[in-house]
Amino acid sequence: MNRRGFLNGALAGAALVTAYIPSRGAWAAKPDPKDKAIKIPSLDGQLVLAGPLLQEAADDFGHIISSAPVAVLIPGSIHDVRKLIQFANKNGVKVGGMSMIGNTHSTYGQSQVAGGVVIDMSALCEIHQISATEAYVDAGVRWSELLEATLPLGKSPPTLTDYIDLSVGGTASVGGIGGQAFRHGLQVDNITELEIVTGKGKLVTCSAKKNKQLFDAARAGLGQVGIIVRARVRLIDVPPMVRVYTAYYDDLAAMTSDQELVIDDGRFDYVEGFAEPGAEGWVYKIELVKYFDPQQPPADAALIGDLAFTDGTLNVADSDYFSFANRVVAVVPILQSFGLWDLPHPWFDMFVPGDQAVDFIEGVLAQTTPADVGPFPIIIYPFKRAAATAPALPLPPGENCYLFSLLRTAIPPATAAGLIAKNREIYEDLHEIGGKRYAISSVPFAQQDWKDHFGAYWPLFVCNKLEYDPKNTLTPGQGIFSW
Repeated sequence: MNRRGFLNGALAGAALVTAYIPSRGAWAAKPDPKDKAIKIPSLDGQLVLAGPLLQEAADDFGHIISSAPVAVLIPGSIHDVRKLIQFANKNGVKVGGMSMIGNTHSTYGQSQVAGGVVIDMSALCEIHQISATEAYVDAGVRWSELLEATLPLGKSPPTLTDYIDLSVGGTASVGGIGGQAFRHGLQVDNITELEIVTGKGKLVTCSAKKNKQLFDAARAGLGQVGIIVRARVRLIDVPPMVRVYTAYYDDLAAMTSDQELVIDDGRFDYVEGFAEPGAEGWVYKIELVKYFDPQQPPADAALIGDLAFTDGTLNVADSDYFSFANRVVAVVPILQSFGLWDLPHPWFDMFVPGDQAVDFIEGVLAQTTPADVGPFPIIIYPFKRAAATAPALPLPPGENCYLFSLLRTAIPPATAAGLIAKNREIYEDLHEIGGKRYAISSVPFAQQDWKDHFGAYWPLFVCNKLEYDPKNTLTPGQGIFSW
């Protein structure tokens, strides 16, 4: 069943909220007159009190933290988001915007709202306009849906996450990284305009030229200043085909040296890498992609002839652009059939300074077993620090940063707590070398950790919170502020 069908079914069995009871901090479908309830504003969509949506909103991809809201808003328009936040702001209610309930890649309760209201942004999913240079879309549009609409025009967003069944608004709130980031930056670096409902309930359009402070605060801002409701996303020309080169290395330094070589000279359009268990420890697999037109296939020898991968391990495969971009989505039903999709996923995505990446990653892998990870990959690849421009996303200094992802699965589920503790130990070492945690990760953070994480940006981060969400109405699941 698609998302729209699920929403219709969920609403059919849910109680619709009509009022709020301040004395009890409760929502009601049929309030008792003695409760002195406040009628909720008229909505184009529906605010629901019970049913499967509440159960979904108390979970995320991590399946570790469960914080149940008391109501879920299915907005019928962006004005519903504004009305709800204004109402919540006035009455001391917490609000969070899930990009799509049940399909967020937060792993540690970041988008949950204990005792508050969750907005299911997947209800706002219209692609309003596609031009030669950009797409104008609702925040609930999935990247896969946008790509299906742009590819017939020979266009694509510059950077795509490996899993493209996530929403534009969701990844815009955290960053959104993929194998094209060395050239184009993260997804937030390719958003030219946002429409945001701030924590004060104001609908504001912002860009690098208009309301720049809010624009910079919201991109990768972890939902702390507003709920993104629409976005303009930059588009680039792309050929219809891709050639994927994969090969193995016995030595991490050799793979990273080749990765840095090819992101420096720009011969490939996409660069990633992985660690995999081998017969005598970890081995490393590079993944390099060249986009091309069928009439002009890539010259393989020129592209890979000087790389130092292990002889006999090269594999070359062609695919259409969409199939490559959507390759992870195709694996999901397999993982679901084995029950692996629903197990706890204490993931840890981190940004490592380029000049210390090899030593740090080797040190972590030396204390990591295949059983600590499970069926998901360990991802390792560099990108250019200068290509990442969103100020709210902390990154290490230096010319290159490495994404290093331990995409753990807790098998059995009881091992999740131990893996989270290991994540925290790794974070301590990462922090010592100036590395940063990516926001979706399962790493416990206290406020001092957040101060350290944002570093010199922390005072501005606090000022932006006070400016746009002074009552701390929005996204409490991040655990950044406590007032």
